[in-house]
Amino acid sequence: MNSVPDQPAAVSLTRPARVRLEFKNLLALAVPIIIAQLATTAMGFVDAVMAGRVGPKDLAAVALGNSIWVPVFLLMTGTLLATTPKVAQRFGAGKHSEIGPIVRQALWLALVVGLIATAMLLAAEPILHLMKVDPELIGPCMQYLHGIASGLPAVAFYHVLRCTSDGIGRTRPAMVLGLCGLALNIPLNYIFIYGHFGVPAMGGVGCGWATAIVMWVMALGLAGYERWAPAYRSSELFSRFDWPQWPVIKRLLSIGLPIGIAVFAESSIFAVIALLIGSLGATVVAGHQIALNVSSLVFMIPYSLGMAVTVRVGQALGREEPREARFAAGVGMGTALAYACLSASLMLLLREPIAAIYTADPTVIHIAAMLIVYSALFQFSDAIQVTAAGALRGYQDTRVTMILTLFAYWGIGLPVGYALGLTDWLGEPRGPSGLWQGLIVGLSCAALMLSIRLTRSARKRIRISRSAG
Repeated sequence: MNSVPDQPAAVSLTRPARVRLEFKNLLALAVPIIIAQLATTAMGFVDAVMAGRVGPKDLAAVALGNSIWVPVFLLMTGTLLATTPKVAQRFGAGKHSEIGPIVRQALWLALVVGLIATAMLLAAEPILHLMKVDPELIGPCMQYLHGIASGLPAVAFYHVLRCTSDGIGRTRPAMVLGLCGLALNIPLNYIFIYGHFGVPAMGGVGCGWATAIVMWVMALGLAGYERWAPAYRSSELFSRFDWPQWPVIKRLLSIGLPIGIAVFAESSIFAVIALLIGSLGATVVAGHQIALNVSSLVFMIPYSLGMAVTVRVGQALGREEPREARFAAGVGMGTALAYACLSASLMLLLREPIAAIYTADPTVIHIAAMLIVYSALFQFSDAIQVTAAGALRGYQDTRVTMILTLFAYWGIGLPVGYALGLTDWLGEPRGPSGLWQGLIVGLSCAALMLSIRLTRSARKRIRISRSAG
């Protein structure tokens, strides 16, 4: 499995050579993360397609369930992301024996967070009533959520183990397990949806139970790999049993909870915009969903780059090389911007053919293509903000990051979008275009504020290092 070598001697290279070396090391981490993220996204796509073949009611139940469990999933996994910078810094410092105790406490945190997330899904029925969901869909939707809920503790354990592996620079295990999970998800869906090998036919509800099994298989698979693979032996992950230690768990929470809230805030604003657009008619909603789906897929790459930047920054800080940490963050942001140039250009040039992949309705294609233009425009600010957030996680600077993110999205982006799209406060209501313009404003503010925060955090670490030396 992959490992990115630490090369402190890189500081003696010319600047172009240093950029090339850092870019190479960044991609070695990021590419497996990208593939793992796409495999996870593909599982949701497979669920939708296979449930849709059963009937519209089954597809609707799965879609409604996803709208509830995915935000809970993001809040849970975001909170556990604190494991990555903690492990990366200790690995960079060569303190491998300190990794195991941190990970064991993170696993206790995962148990608690996973059980809380499970309880949230099991108690989700009042939310469906509040959303005025068709009563015929509430039953199958809750059955689907019960299946998903049984796998959430496994997701929590898996995420801690994945963050551990990422933190020591080994991102391929999660990629391999992600692809295996995708391959396993298809036959399990078939068994549970249609009923085979003694399993009763469950329809779309079966997707939830199939996904839960995949979650447990992936968690146990990664645990077994990290238990026996030589690369993890020095970290002593499973060498002993530790009871929960509240001071350590509290420190993990102080870093992880702001990450979880920030990720939740970013994802939930899209859900709120979808609800606001819902009053504008089915055609507009369909166009919005197409543009949003395209944006989500394109976003996977800068998001994965941000996760890789967390590792590079964390390991450099562990080696007491704050200048190298700042350099890694800069190369990461430059890489994300280069990708944004490519993705934005392709989205602008191919916006109508892309929309036509999803539908043959010319009106929906027109609306989706118009919104894809706005999506292309916020590629730049989105790439900057997600990479800067990843670098700030490497600095373990997450509380202020959360505040800035919440303010940018909910204090600026959403109000501006609402005013432009649905009111006459700033001229004629612009409908979905105005709401997406608000997204551009919010993401741009987030990019600016997080970039300033990253610059200050990097300078502060360099000053501390200089004074200590």
